Amino acid sequence: MAKLKIKKGDLVEIITGDDKGKQGKVLQVLPKKNKVIVEGCKIAKKAVKPTEENSKGGHVNKEMPIDVSNVRKVEA
Repeated sequence: MAKLKIKKGDLVEIITGDDKGKQGKVLQVLPKKNKVIVEGCKIAKKAVKPTEENSKGGHVNKEMPIDVSNVRKVEA
């Protein structure tokens, strides 16, 4: 497991994929999987079952992990 140069809170730019060119803040780093979760990028719709807090259920937009090789740190 290599040490990642990207940390939580860093500003990064997506360099490949559907969200190429988008910039966002790193919300979470997953070093064991070599992935990061970037705010507002790689959004997926997830189905949610009804619970006591959310009586209707439905769909929720959620950021999914992106491989760290597909992002570049941006100097602010």
